[in-house]
Amino acid sequence: MSVKIGYLLPTREQIVLGRPEVAPMLALAEQAEALGYDSIWVGDSITARPRHEPLTLLAAVAARTRRVEIGTAVLLPALRNPVVLAHQLATLDQISEGRMILGIGAATDAPAIRDEFTACGVPFEARGTRMMQAIRLCRALWTGERVDWDGLWTLKAQQVGPMPHRPGGPPVWIGGTVPATLRRVSQELDGWFPSSLDAAGFARKWPEFQQAARDHGRDPAAITGAAYLTISIDDDAALATQRVHDFLRSYYGDRADISSKLGPCYGGGLEGAVEFLRGFIRAGASHLMLRFCGAPEKQLEMLASVRGRL
Repeated sequence: MSVKIGYLLPTREQIVLGRPEVAPMLALAEQAEALGYDSIWVGDSITARPRHEPLTLLAAVAARTRRVEIGTAVLLPALRNPVVLAHQLATLDQISEGRMILGIGAATDAPAIRDEFTACGVPFEARGTRMMQAIRLCRALWTGERVDWDGLWTLKAQQVGPMPHRPGGPPVWIGGTVPATLRRVSQELDGWFPSSLDAAGFARKWPEFQQAARDHGRDPAAITGAAYLTISIDDDAALATQRVHDFLRSYYGDRADISSKLGPCYGGGLEGAVEFLRGFIRAGASHLMLRFCGAPEKQLEMLASVRGRL
């Protein structure tokens, strides 16, 4: 199985540190591409965990790179007007010449995120329905035909341009582990992108997604299994572990022992990192997206040095 390795740009971290400048992040994207990474990712949050707007930043990344895929990890479509979103994504796919991956999520039920939905004038309880209808509407607009739509949004023979570079638009991956995620992936989406499962959990769930795809007449090989992972690599294992705790505390604003439960984390030496990542590969993940805790330039190089072993 061919495995791709991606890197999440530190948009949230830079805001927490009071360093909103974009040039250093674009330099990281260029470094990752030069080192052989396969993809560059940007997270999304407007008020809950403020950071750079993902599609704007990815447009700059697309213009500064030539090979790597670019993606959202993950975008909340429910917070956007889907007609505007379809236009933005089609343009971004043109800028990147078909390198875009749209990672989406319905949003975690947390007080700060509920407040974010309220601030954006969007009902939180309908977020799942709103997310999927938005994606279906985007895809309808990406056909190039005039669209009539009678749902949460109303369209009368509307059309957007340009069309995405990739016919039909970018592949759509979704995060989450709730039963609705299984249904959405097996029936109409292109990838599964959980952020809360360890390798054992991924290994248990991934066969369910593959079988559900078969049950709906789809080729399971056409669906990507991806993993969102947080790591800290250092020869000093204790220092690496402390970096994970400090990172999670500053990122989520909770105690590290609570926030670490939000997703799989690793802190330690390079050999241990290789085994940590191999666990997800053995579980069936074919695309690993890495979020480094501190010192990204050094860690990008360290992991690139063992890429062949993955």
